[in-house]
Amino acid sequence: MQSGPREIVTPFRPIPLDVPEGMKPNEFFNSTENLNDLVHNNGLLLNPENLLMYRKALGHSNEFDTSIIYNTSQTILNPLGRPVRRTQVPENVRNVWNRMNQIIIDYMQEQYPDPDDALLLAGEASLDATWPLTSPGVPSIRMLHNHFIVFPMDQLRNAPLADSKNPNLTDGGQHSLFQAYMHDVYQEFFDRALDLRILKVVSDESSQVSLTGYPQGLPSWEVQGGVEALKEICFWREYDQVLKGFIDFYRTFFTQVSTRNAPMPKNAHYPDQIETTLLFNNDFLSTAKKVRDHCITDAKYANAIRWQPAFKQLIYRNDQGKLIVTISQNSIGNAITELLGVVVKRVPDAHAYEQLEPALIERLLEVRRRLIDADLGEGIETDYWPAG
Repeated sequence: MQSGPREIVTPFRPIPLDVPEGMKPNEFFNSTENLNDLVHNNGLLLNPENLLMYRKALGHSNEFDTSIIYNTSQTILNPLGRPVRRTQVPENVRNVWNRMNQIIIDYMQEQYPDPDDALLLAGEASLDATWPLTSPGVPSIRMLHNHFIVFPMDQLRNAPLADSKNPNLTDGGQHSLFQAYMHDVYQEFFDRALDLRILKVVSDESSQVSLTGYPQGLPSWEVQGGVEALKEICFWREYDQVLKGFIDFYRTFFTQVSTRNAPMPKNAHYPDQIETTLLFNNDFLSTAKKVRDHCITDAKYANAIRWQPAFKQLIYRNDQGKLIVTISQNSIGNAITELLGVVVKRVPDAHAYEQLEPALIERLLEVRRRLIDADLGEGIETDYWPAG
């Protein structure tokens, strides 16, 4: 079977929301009013840390698809001031978040043990708070949230190939600035900065899903010990190290793009490695010059630059059944699934969705029960399911 990105069709039930006159949908979706609707119509579980688990009304998959959002909509009214990555979340909240992640991933692995049958992924797609709310493609909920998704492999095998030139198929080999011009220094920086015990660097071939050929060219690490390792706080600290390394690299690079020979970014996580690996590397600095020169002469290109860290970080299962961690730049418009070569075309079709909904809800309520048993929140009652 030919390897390449796949495009699947996912039906959904249209959401009966009235956007106030004069507001764009993505402006309204960041409002407290919309988040209240999310809780009451799709909410599954809420805890005192304001972590909300909910059913994805516009989901990627109708097999299993849920999210946890750090719902600060009523405590931080400014959408541009809300936390957008784990490093901005209080430690006690992050601890609860990690435990919720572990239980949901464990459930996915238990229910779908065979990698030939299902593609599993859990990941965080984060956007920096400098993206204009009115820009096309800016996500509907501007708060930190994780995705937990299962795709049946038969659905992917039977799906047509996606257009490989689709700009939303962001991968290191074709579209990533880091990988195209600075592959070696990017990997060297991670190798020098990160002190890892559970995560082990793996090759491109080991990290790829063979059916799609993705991800491509991204730094990737195997989770030694598999799903059991996710029960250790050490894993989640290493997972955060990967994010901190990415943030340091990203901030350092675009600081140099913005200002030639700029000093090291303030509050860097790995200042010694920035100084020795990045700020004295000719490939790194010459690439920054290329981007800077392009920005000066091309207003549209300059406007598209994301000056603050925007990323996708994934835990997913490869063909051999091993859990893999990877991280990539994020861009406006693309979905977290596209990092693994899965393009989702959502179509409004209430009848088709309702045929799949009972089994989907049953799985979501079961994993919710496990979270409640672990004292990670209380169930939410909606028109579609009870509180407990």
